[in-house]
Amino acid sequence: MAPIHIPQTQTAALVSKIGGELEFRDDYPVPEPGQNEVLAKVLYTGVCQSDLHTKAGTACDATGQPITRIKLPHVGGHEGAGRIVALGPGCGDLKIGTLVGIRFISRVCRRCEFCLTGVEQYCSKATNHLHHEDGCFQEYIVLDANYLTVLPDDTDPKVIGPVLCAGLTAYKAVLNTNIKAGNWLVVVGAGGGLGHFAVQYAKAQGALVIGVDTGPSKRDFVLGLGANEFIDFAETEPVSRVREITGLGAHAAVVTIGSAKAFAQACDMLRIGGTLSGAGIPYGDAALERPINTIILKGLKFTGNLVGSLKECMEAVNLVRHGFVKPVITVRPFRELKQVYEEMERGDINGRIVLQVGE
Repeated sequence: MAPIHIPQTQTAALVSKIGGELEFRDDYPVPEPGQNEVLAKVLYTGVCQSDLHTKAGTACDATGQPITRIKLPHVGGHEGAGRIVALGPGCGDLKIGTLVGIRFISRVCRRCEFCLTGVEQYCSKATNHLHHEDGCFQEYIVLDANYLTVLPDDTDPKVIGPVLCAGLTAYKAVLNTNIKAGNWLVVVGAGGGLGHFAVQYAKAQGALVIGVDTGPSKRDFVLGLGANEFIDFAETEPVSRVREITGLGAHAAVVTIGSAKAFAQACDMLRIGGTLSGAGIPYGDAALERPINTIILKGLKFTGNLVGSLKECMEAVNLVRHGFVKPVITVRPFRELKQVYEEMERGDINGRIVLQVGE
């Protein structure tokens, strides 16, 4: 193989301060891989709501407080695909040219209780590509070789990026409901990046799916994904309609939007013993405003999740590779990121936007 030319500088999309304007810099340094690190050339990256919230300073932690420990300048992007172009010391088992994923979690300790029990995304020493390390809104990225997402050779790099964050989050949210074939599952925000994955992963589990969103284009889109029913919440009161469709209420609901009202309504959609699985994160310290008596007397269950483990990530990837889940993406040039953010704020996007960063 001919030597790969690696430049000293690259193009990166960044903000110099949280809440600042997005800018493209063509003189951003290309990092060098250190011990047990690889350098990957980024090919494609999805754009996540978390990227937008972090840039704007509206991302919150588990207590509802703004996240302030953010590397500056901030280079976002955490659902990408690229190929290894250089190996640091200690990476002898890896090969140049290998297709790899760039995920939200960047490094874990591999020693704590969470790491040892397969939920390493909760590692207390974990770092991520959103707040602590530069993400894939740049042409080259350094990755931890000991926590590398190696993708099968037949993986389509255009499609797979959003699966590594939105897809994984939706897949895990569906898994957490313990849904069974023939059960009713509601996806709130079914036409969005998270929601369109949740519809398909639920169908892959054999669920009967009700999509909740608004607008004629969303109706056609969600039903086209395989949803059995669609409810336009702007035209129809969704709780009563879910009960009309299901009889006793849904067995489970997955909420993919950051709205406290949506969580409360989803709770009311559930039958006795139903499960509410949260994936969308509201701003601030929004609370689920439903009586404790309702939760106890109806035997309701609640679950949340932070993306998923590497094992679950590869499960989500394989369902895409084998055609059970088909990400709906639109590929745009890297330099259209600012316009994409504006469209996300307006809610104008069906599925997921993918930016082409490299060739």
